[in-house]
Amino acid sequence: MFVRLFRGAVGDKFVFMDDNATCHRTLAVQDCLDSEGIQRLVWPERSPDLNPIENVWDALGRQVAGQNYPPTNKNTLIRALAEEWNKLPQQLLDNVVQSMVRRVECCITLHGGHIPY
Repeated sequence: MFVRLFRGAVGDKFVFMDDNATCHRTLAVQDCLDSEGIQRLVWPERSPDLNPIENVWDALGRQVAGQNYPPTNKNTLIRALAEEWNKLPQQLLDNVVQSMVRRVECCITLHGGHIPY
């Protein structure tokens, strides 16, 4: 499970956040996380607008799609993603993280409804 590798890289002080997909909510996944002592962030279902990585994935996808020679197979896609990931501006990442306070405030105001992010 990749979360074990992640913990090995960053240490024990983190909270696991997934996208609430059904496959991530199975008993097998929960048992694995529990057995590893990994804390899971509890958050609303169907709320990608509260997950800042979705904005990063979007920017990354647009960069790859806009290449002069878009990937044509798995290997060139992996290479293109790695290249474009390294080119993502730090300001984009900072802006996405800093937007979280506004996102949460907006979500509360709209009683959990869709927010424009």
